[in-house]
Amino acid sequence: MTRSSRGAGAVLAGVAAVGLGALAWGALVERNRFTVRHELLPVLAPGARPLTILHLSDLHMAPWQEEKQAFIRSLVRYEPDLIIDTGDNLGHLDGLIGVKEALEPFAGTAGVFVHGSNDYHGPMFKNPLAYFRGPSGHREVEQLDTAALELFFEDELGWLDLNNTARAMEVRGTRIEFYGTGDAHRGWDQLAVLARAIDDMRENVEWSAGTDEQVLGIGVTHAPYQRVLNSFVNQGADVIFAGHTHGGQVRIPGLPALVTNCDIPRDQAQGLSVWRTARSSALLEVSAGLGTSIYAPVRFSCPPEAVVLTLVAAES
Repeated sequence: MTRSSRGAGAVLAGVAAVGLGALAWGALVERNRFTVRHELLPVLAPGARPLTILHLSDLHMAPWQEEKQAFIRSLVRYEPDLIIDTGDNLGHLDGLIGVKEALEPFAGTAGVFVHGSNDYHGPMFKNPLAYFRGPSGHREVEQLDTAALELFFEDELGWLDLNNTARAMEVRGTRIEFYGTGDAHRGWDQLAVLARAIDDMRENVEWSAGTDEQVLGIGVTHAPYQRVLNSFVNQGADVIFAGHTHGGQVRIPGLPALVTNCDIPRDQAQGLSVWRTARSSALLEVSAGLGTSIYAPVRFSCPPEAVVLTLVAAES
């Protein structure tokens, strides 16, 4: 063997070792390195009391994931006034067992939710390189118990279902309009239906007529496709919440997400940014989520996260 071939072999061995080390870190450590991201949003009316919102997304829960369940339970220490869940809670046929264990401490806390496709269908193996060609395709796999999940959210936790509908709520003196969609990644968003629901809500909510008080508009969706974000902004949303992207899940440190699995720009695949359409805009909050598919249990430079947002008066 020549000196040059031995050198090339050493380089390849080094690259392989680094790759295996990164894979081990992503699968064994970072995937379970649960974090809390904090954001401050000055969007409330002058003199309004602060609101604490807990944003949960993409739990992809399996019943054996006790560490994740314990972390979610621990978030009760932030005493949220409102919980916004942007879908993909289930990650296994028996995932609801873990979801119930994780969210039980939040019973009675005001909340809203939308579904992702993994709240209807179980996970399946996909070639991770296929995401570089664009948003993933779909194949129907095992049916999950969506009805039981909704029953838990609505009857036991007291949360409002926002899938392709609009609801209104007052939280700590702030009047909030919520608009939500089904999973746009599967084409389940029904924006015309939502527009009619928003009109009906505004016609029937007591505060909509004859008041000058500011109403906060919040859009909630699973997958942040541009058509949905534009619609929310045009309906008057001040803040939009989404998940789905996993923040790219596997990233190069210091760079935007490599993939988004939707049509949002890569530099807006995680975190707080501004979404603009025409001459209007809204704050866009995209969570990297707390889980992964059980068939792709790796994160790198993108740890799982819950997001705690403190909303304060604009004058603050």
